Amino acid sequence: MSPFSSWKDRLAGQLPAELDEEISIYDTQIELRRQDKIDEKVFAETRLRRGVYGQRYDNGLRHDGTGQQTLDYPSGGLTKGPHTVWDAPGMMRIKIPFGGLNAEQMGTLADLAEEYADAICHVTTRQDIQLHFVHIDDTPDLMRRLAAVGITTREACGNVVRNVAACPYSGVCHDEAFDVTPYARALTYFLLGHKDAQDFGRKFKISFSGCADHGCGLAHMHDLGLVAKTRIADGRERHGFALYVGGGLGAVPHQAQVYDDFVPEEEILPLAQAVCRVFARLGEKRNRARARLKFLVAKLGLEEFRRLVEAEREMLPEDDRWTAYLGDLGVTDEQPTRGGQTLGDGPYPDGFEAWCDSNVMEQRQPGYAAVTVTLPLGDLTSEQCRALADI
Repeated sequence: MSPFSSWKDRLAGQLPAELDEEISIYDTQIELRRQDKIDEKVFAETRLRRGVYGQRYDNGLRHDGTGQQTLDYPSGGLTKGPHTVWDAPGMMRIKIPFGGLNAEQMGTLADLAEEYADAICHVTTRQDIQLHFVHIDDTPDLMRRLAAVGITTREACGNVVRNVAACPYSGVCHDEAFDVTPYARALTYFLLGHKDAQDFGRKFKISFSGCADHGCGLAHMHDLGLVAKTRIADGRERHGFALYVGGGLGAVPHQAQVYDDFVPEEEILPLAQAVCRVFARLGEKRNRARARLKFLVAKLGLEEFRRLVEAEREMLPEDDRWTAYLGDLGVTDEQPTRGGQTLGDGPYPDGFEAWCDSNVMEQRQPGYAAVTVTLPLGDLTSEQCRALADI
């Protein structure tokens, strides 16, 4: 393969136009910060909204056993945020909506972890991937290579809607009302970059569950939780969701309250937009410790919060995206690469049967099983990531 001048040149024409422009703008902002033409606080905000974190554990200072030493970094006194040295290792958070990855994406993540980080893909509690020990100069190339396989880091941090999570058994669970995956995908991309979801006092978290019987989606501990339900109306089965608002953990945990026990599927996007508008307008902005939706719901009371959201919903201009995705709910469906078959008679390795009892679940699709792979501390090495992708 012939040499190339940059990943930008090599991937020209392969990225979605909007993402390509977004990354190019970020590239320019990096250069302007190097020239001290962007304030460090402003630059910190712009990089964080693209999932690029500083790491406080190594800010150019090391203790050698006798005393603290200052590292002689190439960029000198340049900073990427207040008290955050430019060359200090950082972290890249990568959004994985509903935790859905394909083999090609896993291979790319493995490559990037090896080339730019410590060869570990850290899986977060919100179904994201984080790469640690990343230099900020490498982040535009990381973004481009991710975008080329359909992954974005946009709004993986910041006072915005974070990754939309979902039950990891979506689509294969025996007890789910229906597969919530396409709904989680639709809400993710509807709110990503949406003008009504840019002015929060703090982050906003959403999760989907396929059933009310199991807590796999943890809908009751989110700002917005949606639990799949069905109803019979006009002689046919209708899909919808029980909607919960104001949940969260932290120092002051709140269990989400029932906003509505059945929201029709065509209403979940506009209703989420209305909730975002109310939160952006009335949520706390000065005190970050009180700037989550749970505190606003508690302050207003559920009934008043509901009244405000309903009034906001009535004022929203019609948007085709609210229902366009319903015409292709199969967009997230997958087809098996081989037919289902029974497990052979063995012999099995030591511990295999005990592992099957605890880590393997029969899918609702006959002949197939869902397998849980346990990751100590959430760490998946590049080598392990490729092995899973091969499987």
